[in-house]
Amino acid sequence: MILAVCAFVSLIVGIATEGWPKGAHDGLGIVASILLVVFVTATSDYKQSLQFKDLDKEKKKITVQVTRNGYRQKISIFDLLSGDIVHLGIGDQVPADGLFVSGYSLLINESSLTGESEPINVSAENPFLLSGTKVQDGSCKMLVTTVGMRTQWGKLMATLCEGGDDETPLQVKLNGVATIIGKIGLFFAVITFAVLVQGLFSKKISDGSSWAWSADEALEMLEYFAIAVTIVVVAVPEGLPLAVTLSLAFAMKKMMNDKALVRHLAACETMGSATTICSDKTGTLTTNHMSVVKTCICGEVKEVSSGMKGSDFCSDSVAKMVTKSIFNNTGGDIVVAKNNKIEILGTPTETALLEFGLLLGGDFRAVREESKIVKVEPFNSEKKRMGVVLELPGEELFQAHCKGASEIILAACDRTLNSDGEVVPLDAKSVKYLEDTIEQFANEALRTLCLAYKDIEGDFSVGNPVPFEGYTLIGIVGIKDPVRPGVKESVAICRSAGIMVRMVTGDNINTAKAIARECGILTDDGIAIEGPEFRLKTDEELQKLIPKLQVMARSSPMDKHTLVRHLRTTFGEVVAVTGDGTNDAPALHEADIGLAMGIAGTEVAKESADVIILDDNFSTIVTVAKWGRSVYVNIQKFVQFQLTVNVVALIVNFSSACLTGSAPLTAVQLLWVNMIMDTLGALALATEPPNDDLMKRTPVGRKGNFISNAMWRNIMGQSVYQFVIIWYLQTSGKVAFNLSGDDSSLILNTIIFNSFVFCQVFNEVSSREMEKINVLKGILENYVFVIVLSCTVFFQVIIIEFLGTFANTHPLTLQQWAVCILLGFIGMPIAAAVKMIPVGSR
Repeated sequence: MILAVCAFVSLIVGIATEGWPKGAHDGLGIVASILLVVFVTATSDYKQSLQFKDLDKEKKKITVQVTRNGYRQKISIFDLLSGDIVHLGIGDQVPADGLFVSGYSLLINESSLTGESEPINVSAENPFLLSGTKVQDGSCKMLVTTVGMRTQWGKLMATLCEGGDDETPLQVKLNGVATIIGKIGLFFAVITFAVLVQGLFSKKISDGSSWAWSADEALEMLEYFAIAVTIVVVAVPEGLPLAVTLSLAFAMKKMMNDKALVRHLAACETMGSATTICSDKTGTLTTNHMSVVKTCICGEVKEVSSGMKGSDFCSDSVAKMVTKSIFNNTGGDIVVAKNNKIEILGTPTETALLEFGLLLGGDFRAVREESKIVKVEPFNSEKKRMGVVLELPGEELFQAHCKGASEIILAACDRTLNSDGEVVPLDAKSVKYLEDTIEQFANEALRTLCLAYKDIEGDFSVGNPVPFEGYTLIGIVGIKDPVRPGVKESVAICRSAGIMVRMVTGDNINTAKAIARECGILTDDGIAIEGPEFRLKTDEELQKLIPKLQVMARSSPMDKHTLVRHLRTTFGEVVAVTGDGTNDAPALHEADIGLAMGIAGTEVAKESADVIILDDNFSTIVTVAKWGRSVYVNIQKFVQFQLTVNVVALIVNFSSACLTGSAPLTAVQLLWVNMIMDTLGALALATEPPNDDLMKRTPVGRKGNFISNAMWRNIMGQSVYQFVIIWYLQTSGKVAFNLSGDDSSLILNTIIFNSFVFCQVFNEVSSREMEKINVLKGILENYVFVIVLSCTVFFQVIIIEFLGTFANTHPLTLQQWAVCILLGFIGMPIAAAVKMIPVGSR
């Protein structure tokens, strides 16, 4: 704004004194520079806003299970229509307004709509479901009545307008740096203006014409004001927020290609500082496609293969009881798709059991129709079991079926089935055999589940809980979920990067230890502990335990939350947590960065997370960490480059104004330099892709200094060199280049300006690496950097050779061009030499 006023005054004074068009050159030059800076900045901001729009579309790609035209299918929430039947489970967000059709133990959290934290029980008596609310417990089928902006949530959203993104912690830190630099720039600008004006007054007093002012002198005064204003413009690093935003937006876009959707901008940079990752096992470290590979039915352990039949495992009566338990006590479903292909829906554990039920020769629909389900208690991470009560045909007979963590279900059993399908008591010897079998399965990294049933005597009320004692054991199944390819290598990369990986799982400790060893998480000196034992530890014991803790098995959501809280507060770690279930939400919220699984994750988990891992793969988490570090380092490179330009431009103009009474760099020239270092510099340095070396450094952590000792060393080394060169040219340049005549001062100032710009061009290349000497490695792979550098050089030639009238420059000879480029180039070996000076790591 000040520069615009300055340009306006310059135009009026210039035209009044020198006429059109000659008198308008200075003013139009400043206007053109302002328009160029505004245009480039606006273009960058517009492109960035387009990126956020694309990312926002990705965020809203939520699918739901519906029954439409007699088929169960997955569709986008945007394709929902009134009349669809939606299937909802724990953790799902209700996608539209609707009515409860059927379901079990349905609790709805309406806090997002009403503010009430107490969940609402929804049933046939209270059938209304509102969009935007979340399923806290149970499952149901819902008839959609209203969609889109006509829903309660839609009406609420229509009254709100989306707020802008909060500033990230790094932006806040950089804004502080920018404010300090701006104040220093303002101080230098005022002093420079005062010194230049004092020089003009002194000259006029000595001439005896202190009250007679010519138009040329008024123009000179205006030029001094323009230089002072431009010093402020150059000093205020408005490119810092732009660089942060560009770098984060660039990283977000690239991370989308790497299967990571960033929901909050700050997550990019926070992940770069992570020192600990607390990871789930199922689906993150493993493939999340389970299958039953071993069984213990009627006391016989057998391996399962695809060609086997029910008779290979047990008698028909036992096989019938196994399929009855599997098909009724499930949160999954077996449906026939449009192409008559059988499709199994549900969680990986449920689909593994349903696959096994089909292998035994069971008919899902026929078994479900034999009895009526009157009560369902869905799987709960606290109880670690799921139960149903069936009403058998004929007289009022009820039967409870239960499945869950092997040791918990086994403890509730006092009988078992023998090979003939008869119920026999469980003696101590049988219990010991079964416990050893469970441990053997677990040592083979199998997830073990027990299936059991109980005949209920007398009437059963739906209001009563499913009983949990006196059960008859049906069998034990071992489910295998193989480790994902590349996980072991990713864990090794994390170790070399100084990031500790811990496994926190609800699985049996032996299973957890086997998988952790396979992944490389559990080492010889590491500790594996169970949740119940962890809970009993005092703060002093936790202080000793947590640094060596690598595996926590049988953990509850609050165990995970407690571990994360201690790591953050007591040990000052920057913690990343992965989770997929609703139960993970507290830990995801407590962590510095929450990573939710895109495929297996519930909507509640995704809402609590900062980053959604779209392919549920641990290797992607390592990629996120690498990108996070890249963002941090790129912004450091840009700040190093920009501070060098700031320091030199300020000192050159200030010292020159004080000692010679004139500034070598004019307002238009300084605006061009400002454009190089702010917008173009941000584009070039903030878009450097990550390299593998980033994961060989230790993490920055919570309290790392942003401007490191290495950065200060590089800034000071470059600044001293550039200042010496420009000062030498200013004092001895005419002699060195044999300049004489009326244009000698203009040519010299052009050489100074040209040398200064080429110093920045080569310094930009040197800034690609803060520690390494080889700065050219991979430079051609970053096409943005090459294009920006080429454009800078091209426009510099245009400014010097063809825009002299506007930019106060004079065309240079080939020899003079060569010297300017050489002086800029010498900055590169000097930067390399400076990097050899040892400094502390911080």
